[in-house]
Amino acid sequence: MSNINDQDSILKNSVLVIIVISQFCCTSLWFAGNAILNELVLNFNLPSTALGHLTSAVQFGFITGTLVFALLTIADRFSPSKVFLTCALIGALINLGVLLPSNNLWSLVAMRFGTGFFLAGIYPVGMKIAADHYEKGLGKSLGFLVGALVLGTAFPHFIKSFINFSDWKSVIIGTTSLAATGGLLMALFVPDGPFRKAGQQLDVSAFFRVFKNSNFRTAAFGYFGHMWELYTFWAFVPFILMAYNTAHPDSTINVPLLSFLIIGIGGPACVMGGYAAQKFGTKQIATLALALSCICCLISPLILTANSSLILIGFLLFWGITVIADSPLFSTLVAQNADASIKGTALTIVNCIGFAITIVSIQLVSILQNRIDIQYLFLVLAIGPVLGLMALSRKSIL
Repeated sequence: MSNINDQDSILKNSVLVIIVISQFCCTSLWFAGNAILNELVLNFNLPSTALGHLTSAVQFGFITGTLVFALLTIADRFSPSKVFLTCALIGALINLGVLLPSNNLWSLVAMRFGTGFFLAGIYPVGMKIAADHYEKGLGKSLGFLVGALVLGTAFPHFIKSFINFSDWKSVIIGTTSLAATGGLLMALFVPDGPFRKAGQQLDVSAFFRVFKNSNFRTAAFGYFGHMWELYTFWAFVPFILMAYNTAHPDSTINVPLLSFLIIGIGGPACVMGGYAAQKFGTKQIATLALALSCICCLISPLILTANSSLILIGFLLFWGITVIADSPLFSTLVAQNADASIKGTALTIVNCIGFAITIVSIQLVSILQNRIDIQYLFLVLAIGPVLGLMALSRKSIL
């Protein structure tokens, strides 16, 4: 009996490893354009507002994809691993289109939109796959999974930090190859999970039905507040670092490498948050992380004007930890409070709305960046965490 249990444990752990690796590989598509923004601007004569446009295009594509996937209940009606593979391969192919020499702003926006659309079959579907395999310890499993997303999102900056300006195409080729590899790994080595309950029919009403559950709403609203802050912070990390270099000509900050570290440090933070949640409670740790990131927003005017690069980098690293540590915990609460037959759809719906919120936030900060001092630019990010904390403070059995 002991040997059987040991074998089951090894099998479960190996499945989680493959899911995590696949998620890391495929989500490297997310910020592939952001990492080489300066090169895209010069090569394709893009305007200075390209950061906001290209980042929002990915988010809008993701929103559209999650909306379509949710309305058609794709992740519940079909094998999640096959959905993951299909979306990874198509997303990788579209990403490769960035290399076309005839590109302009709108063709690049279209390609980033397409990449975002098929990321809807990767990130939430990956969470669905994990939820189908891990009924107990889901928070810890999703901690690893979102940690992989964070590292994947940051990875294009890491690639960029080791190449010359003229070699920017390597970032696109590298992320495309990773995405295809991740999709194949998922399809080959991760079968449908034992806790999967397949939806047999198209159920458009599921999109609206999930929010009738008050506990589901509480978890979702906390997640929405978190999302207002998250992707805007990630998108503008290089902007903050470049602004410091501009204000301090003697500064030697390596912007791509530090951008990777500041975003990427959230990966281990998600894992540690998952372990902490097992001991102290999922809602409690999610609330703590959201409160700490809110404080970072509020005190940012004091730090962004500091003359010390060590103070700035230390602060951004801490913000990078707190801004994402609650993400897998909110996803855990959402998954645990959704009906089993529409769990994949519920996760996709929440992602859809959450990423719609990121577009508003990103565009707002993009508009404000040319109108107010950078010192006060990120105070607006506190709006989301404050509203999220208000939702979590309501009486609930979460």
